[in-house]
Amino acid sequence: MKPSFGRDLTTGSIPRHIVAFSIPMLVGSFLQTAYSFVNAIWVGRFLGTEALAAVTVSFPVVFVLFSIGMGLTMATSILVSQSYGARRMDELRRVVDSSTLLIYALGLVLTLLGEWLAPTILTLMATPPEIHAESVSYLRIFLLSMPLGFGLFLTRSLLQGVGDSKTPLYFQAASLLLTTVLDPILIFGWMGLPKLGLNGTAWATVVSQLLALTALIIYLRKKDVPVAPRMPRLGHLGPTTLKTLRIGVPAAVQQSLVSIGMVFVTGIVNSFGEVATAAFGAASRIDQIAFMPAMTFGMAVSTLAGQNLGAGRYDRVQEIFKWGCLFSGGITLLISLVAVSFPEALLRIFISDPAVIAPGVSYLHIVGTTYVLFALIFVSNGIINGAGRTFVTTVFSLVSLWVVRVPVAYWLSHRMNSVTGVWLAMALSFAVSLAVSMAYYFSGRWRTPLVKKAPEGPTAPNPGEVFGHETGEA
Repeated sequence: MKPSFGRDLTTGSIPRHIVAFSIPMLVGSFLQTAYSFVNAIWVGRFLGTEALAAVTVSFPVVFVLFSIGMGLTMATSILVSQSYGARRMDELRRVVDSSTLLIYALGLVLTLLGEWLAPTILTLMATPPEIHAESVSYLRIFLLSMPLGFGLFLTRSLLQGVGDSKTPLYFQAASLLLTTVLDPILIFGWMGLPKLGLNGTAWATVVSQLLALTALIIYLRKKDVPVAPRMPRLGHLGPTTLKTLRIGVPAAVQQSLVSIGMVFVTGIVNSFGEVATAAFGAASRIDQIAFMPAMTFGMAVSTLAGQNLGAGRYDRVQEIFKWGCLFSGGITLLISLVAVSFPEALLRIFISDPAVIAPGVSYLHIVGTTYVLFALIFVSNGIINGAGRTFVTTVFSLVSLWVVRVPVAYWLSHRMNSVTGVWLAMALSFAVSLAVSMAYYFSGRWRTPLVKKAPEGPTAPNPGEVFGHETGEA
């Protein structure tokens, strides 16, 4: 029996759709974070504070470059969900082709740029001299995984756009399991392999992502899934490519603004020394757990909004917003309470140095109280992005990061002569971002979809029929 692909989110219970669609993505996020934790333990406890600091300063650079690909694949998910909801299956195929061409080309270009500019970027970030060479080496190896990561982003976005969040989970789990196994083997040189130290974690990522992407594409092609990436047919891509870029470029800029903002913030933290950098890195691991439900429910809300806007079901979008706030805000609030109540115990999972734990506790006491604001931001932004208004949320990011977080972090940390000023600026930026996002959502100016509903009749087939299966739950 063939598996079902896709889920029609324009009918049925909205809370049930949100939960069923979000759980596989949430499990995937937990798996990713679990691996991140294991990796941090290997690095922080067995390779030392300098190695953890090297990973910390490299991460914002990686995130800046990867965020560009994530932004374009956000456009893919938006257009796929609206085309699927509107029953425009010809448009759906064009989105797949144009996105495949754009994403892989971009991945190759950014990899080359990253390899070339890595030493200069880390120098401009005020990376401590004692970890600069190690950071450059680690970053250059890790960047080799970028085209592979872009391919995985693309395939996941295509499947999520049609309501299938399970299939990407299976391959992600296999990839993370392989990486977890390869990490100690390559770090410590087990099984006769060379001892690579910190670089071993980067090579483990490259190998596992290559195998995961290859297996996923083969699987989708074998099952004849129409959203499977393939060699694009260039003759019909013009208008769709322009539409993808119109949505994707602001989304990529938005993601990049967040990432570049973190580069600047990390640079400010670096100016307070290696201990502050390591504390920021350890506390950021806790952030990953807290932000996980928010980001997952935000993606679910965006897909549900996209399909329902494409189908002209505006009444359901308000209900999507309400349930998104309840689920995302409620779960994140519980995580926030744990982080604020037991910060030292959480930080000791990753680092044992008392000098590092003290500023990390301060971070969680300040930033941890604002986690729920972040969760609500992702719900309102999810609706707005689902409507294709990525330029608007880009402006929100510009205000939050470049008007509030970065300048206030610089000014306040120097005025207080303490890295605590950075923590306060981050908390303030969440509050400002929530205010502007909610104000725009309640204005209702995002309501017009980019893809109009197809007329009823033979030109508007059921998505399950187009996929060659009954429409099933993801």
